[in-house]
Amino acid sequence: MKAGGGSEEAKRRAGESAAEAVADGMVVGLGSGSTAAHAVRALGREVDAGLDVRGVPTSFQSRELAREVGVPLVGLDEVSTLDLAIDGADQVAGRDLVKGGGAAHAREKIVDAAAERFLVVVDPSKQADALDHPVPVEVLPDARTTVADGVRELGGDPTLRMAVATEKDGPVVTDNGNLVLDCEFGRIAEPAALAADLSALPGAVEHGLFVGMADELHVGSADGVTVTRFD
Repeated sequence: MKAGGGSEEAKRRAGESAAEAVADGMVVGLGSGSTAAHAVRALGREVDAGLDVRGVPTSFQSRELAREVGVPLVGLDEVSTLDLAIDGADQVAGRDLVKGGGAAHAREKIVDAAAERFLVVVDPSKQADALDHPVPVEVLPDARTTVADGVRELGGDPTLRMAVATEKDGPVVTDNGNLVLDCEFGRIAEPAALAADLSALPGAVEHGLFVGMADELHVGSADGVTVTRFD
């Protein structure tokens, strides 16, 4: 069952809690989204106070925010170790996540998987007993129809994500130049099996199921932060 919540204060508490895990000399994956943004801002304040840290951005959004708050940036292929990553989620059930609300899940998965520790920051509204959030699938533009057909064969209902703008109509285009299908599967009984099936679809670049990836879960609320560490 999904919990209530979702205030900006809860998000801030979660993001700042995870930022406290960053130590001098670390290389940190910088997640995307409103909750992860609070962690990036907290790191910016620590850098201003003397913290030596380098950030690996997961999206155009996180790169621009990091530059704005003064976090030095580095490319993933320029470092030998990524100490930890801090990122949000659209839904979380235990160590399993659905991500991709910001259409950055391909880059996010690469960075989050490369990290020695992956810290997930959410407010209570993102928690669930089982995943049932639509799964974003980034697809090559020419493969939109065939991937959608494959999703239907897996029991899903794909919808092309459209941009919400006042000056430009059309689909959302990812940082990688691809399109996004939001795929409704209802309650996902076996996330690992579905993840494997989606990965096998020709033309699917990456999907938003992050199965068994979370090492820590920081859930902010009006009263504080609950931290769960997974073995």
